[in-house]
Amino acid sequence: MGKPDTRRLDREIRQANRKLDAVRKRELWPLEGRERRAIAGAAVGGGYRLHRGESTGRAERAIDTAWQAAETRLIAEITALQTERQRIVTEAAAAKAGKKSSGWW
Repeated sequence: MGKPDTRRLDREIRQANRKLDAVRKRELWPLEGRERRAIAGAAVGGGYRLHRGESTGRAERAIDTAWQAAETRLIAEITALQTERQRIVTEAAAAKAGKKSSGWW
């Protein structure tokens, strides 16, 4: 019995980390549609209020909240993937130890 196959999970973890870095740089490509719409809507609303000479504080807070939500979602996703990877490795180790202990000698 060799190493457990965690390549798929490792690839997904790397991809989620790339997305998290992009979100921290305020890039739009890793966002889900709901998050994109929230940011676009707040930007449009803020632009409208700016054009009228009013405060854009609420729009700025809405944009910051949307970015934080996206970051939180990606951190939770990475944590779940790492937990699943650790579970697979632990199961494989337990199976290997059980197989060794049930041998002839």
